[in-house]
Amino acid sequence: MRLPSGARYWTVLDDDLAVVGEADAFLRHVRFGRDQSESTTRAYAGGIALFLRWCARTGRHWHDGVGQFGLFITWLRHAGPQVSGVEAAPGAEVLAGPGHAPARSERRVNGVLTAVRGLVVHAVASGTAPAGLVPLLYEVADHRDLPEVAHGQDGRMAWRMRARHRLREPERRVDRASDEETVGLLRGCRSARDRLIVLLMARAGLRRGEVCGLRRSDVHLLPDSAALGCAVKGAHLHVVRRDNPNGAWAKSRRQRAVPAGFLLVQAFDVYEFERMTVPEAAGSDFVLVNLARDPVGAPMRPDAVNALIAAAGRRAGLARAISPHQLRHAFGSDVADAGGTIDEIQDLLGHASMSSSQVYVHPDPARLRAAVDRVPSPREMAGTPR
Repeated sequence: MRLPSGARYWTVLDDDLAVVGEADAFLRHVRFGRDQSESTTRAYAGGIALFLRWCARTGRHWHDGVGQFGLFITWLRHAGPQVSGVEAAPGAEVLAGPGHAPARSERRVNGVLTAVRGLVVHAVASGTAPAGLVPLLYEVADHRDLPEVAHGQDGRMAWRMRARHRLREPERRVDRASDEETVGLLRGCRSARDRLIVLLMARAGLRRGEVCGLRRSDVHLLPDSAALGCAVKGAHLHVVRRDNPNGAWAKSRRQRAVPAGFLLVQAFDVYEFERMTVPEAAGSDFVLVNLARDPVGAPMRPDAVNALIAAAGRRAGLARAISPHQLRHAFGSDVADAGGTIDEIQDLLGHASMSSSQVYVHPDPARLRAAVDRVPSPREMAGTPR
């Protein structure tokens, strides 16, 4: 949906292509009331559409579907596109049991449940759904299963609302780009701009939308930026959330300053000379602009970052395709492996929750091997050489 102001969000339509009122009200609230990104409403709208589709195909009003979340989870796990899609094949069946892989991962199912819970709570709060639906989705729980840092200072028991339905997600290692893959991408880049983009993600941990949303006024590369009215010392970048015409979006509401190392500063210097050869870019405050693609001089769109990373990987002959987010994961993992604390990782990556940074503190397998090798053998403890 595009508003007269130009702001956009995703919504849900029924089989007659009419807007579903409760879903639309919730998604507008997510986009403008909570100041979330357009992509967030897209993910939420997809999950809500699946729930409403399941309710319609099982003959339930969505209020009644809330009380049957267990059945909905089973359907999500085993109903593939031929069953759960908009154009379901006639006579399609949900196949489960040995030999049939789940249609959706635990992570995807939990994401859908989060979207539906948000819809229900918003509908109850706005008076369009009965209040009795909320206890069907949430229970009162204490804080003992939370990390120690989330406990109160006074030692007293704290209480919170906990979702009743959630699949256990298998612990996964961060899928990061290796150092060799990052170097390969840099070698596969055809311009100083593209090399800067790779380094902004791999050496500063910026998201794709944050890279394309950088303004020239956000880049402070002097040892002291006091003359610019900035108290942050050393070379750094400011990541600021704005509505940008190229669709770029900083996910975190909180502005953060990310230190820029020597490689990044050098990449900015080289790119500046390249940019100066494009007269159309002179009037743009965006750091990254189109150098050859029309419209020349216009700010880069986030989708273009995926395309250039994929092309650089192919030219470098990498064994697998690398995504922009894997470069960001590489930065978070490198900070952790270098001894960075979880709060440092949280601030550098702009995570709203410390739990999002927790995945990076698992040591690299090489460090685990080195830790075992440092343990003295019984012969060494007895003074006998190995």
